[in-house]
Amino acid sequence: MTSHSRQIETKASKTMNTTAAKTTTALEIVLPGRVEPRDLQVTHRELPPPAAGQALVRVEATGVSFAEQQMRRGKYYDQPPFPFVPGYDLVGTVEAVGADLDPALIGRRVAALTKTGGWSSHLLLPADSLVPVPAALDPAEAETFVVNGITAWQMLHRFAKIRAGQTILVHGANGGVGSTLVQLARVAGVRVIGSASARNADAVRALGALPIDYRGDITAQVRAISPDGVDAVFDHVGGPGIIDSFRLLAPGGTLVAYGSAATKDDAGNSRLPVLALFARLMLWNLLPNKRNAHFYNIWTGARRRTRFLNRQAEDLAAVLELAANGNLHPQVAARFPLSEAGSALELAESHTVTGKVVLVADEN
Repeated sequence: MTSHSRQIETKASKTMNTTAAKTTTALEIVLPGRVEPRDLQVTHRELPPPAAGQALVRVEATGVSFAEQQMRRGKYYDQPPFPFVPGYDLVGTVEAVGADLDPALIGRRVAALTKTGGWSSHLLLPADSLVPVPAALDPAEAETFVVNGITAWQMLHRFAKIRAGQTILVHGANGGVGSTLVQLARVAGVRVIGSASARNADAVRALGALPIDYRGDITAQVRAISPDGVDAVFDHVGGPGIIDSFRLLAPGGTLVAYGSAATKDDAGNSRLPVLALFARLMLWNLLPNKRNAHFYNIWTGARRRTRFLNRQAEDLAAVLELAANGNLHPQVAARFPLSEAGSALELAESHTVTGKVVLVADEN
C-alpha cells in the first residue's frame, strides 16, 4: 500500500456533498495563561459549516501529553500565545465535509495530529490531514497511538534505523511515548532497557523491557546489562543527563533526543534549553566518535505539506495496523470526560501512571 493510498481520499465524487449548511456548537477547553490545571476554562463556540477542503470532526478521544504539560507553564517551544485550546492529537468521526469533497467521508473514524485545538468536542480540520482508524480499535485506545505512535515509529525506524538483535535504552519507558517505543522495538526483535521509577518496574517489565531505576546510577545499571553499550538511546529528559545517554552508546550507536523534561520548570526563555540541547547534539556529530546524535521534532518537514502528510499517514497507518492486529497493546492510563480536563492534566503530571491519560467525549 502506498503512502498516498493510506490517506483518506478527499477528491470529490460525481455525487456532490449535499450536507445541509449549519453551525455546530463546540465545547472547548481553553488554557487562559500560566495557570494550575484546575483553572482551565470550559467554553462553547459556534463553528461554521466546513469550507472547501475541510471536514467537521466530532472528537471521540483526545490525549493529555507532555506537550500540554509544558504549554500550561508557557514552556513549549513554539506554542501559540495565550489564550488557546490545547490538544495535540485526536480520534473522531467525520460529521460533515466541504462541498468539494466526497460525502462518503461522512461517518468515517479518523485520527489527526493537531498540535493545538484537540481539546474540543468538534473541530474543523483539513480533510487531507485525516488518517483512517481501523474499526477494530476503540477510539480512546487508538488515540494513545497517534502522536505517540508517529513519534515512536519515526524515531525507531527513520532516525535510529533499529535492527533485530540490537539493544536500546528507552528513558521514561512507562510514559506515553516510552511505552509505545518499547512495544514497537520488541515487535522488531530488539532488546529494550527501560528506565522508570521503581514503582513502575513491573509495568515496564510487562511491556517487554528490562527495567532500571531512573533514580539510581543509570550508567552502572545499563553497563551491567549491556557492558559494551547500547545501539540507541531515546531521551526525552535532556539536561545534564544527556551526556550520560551519549556516553552509553556503543560504536555506531544513535542518540535520539526528543525533549527537555529536565528543564520544564526552569525560569526564563522556553526556547533556550531546546536550542542548547540542539547545539550540543550538532557538536557531537562533528566529533570523530563514530556515534550519531539527532534531535527529533514531529513537525520537521511540515513546510513541504504533501510529502509531510504522506509520511505521517504512512507511519501512523503502520502503527494502527499493528494495534488492530493485536501486536501493540494500548496503554490507557485513565479516561476523563473532556469537561474534566483539569483533573486529567493533574493526573498526567503526577507521573504515577503508565501510558497516556485520555479525554473522551462528555455524555449528553
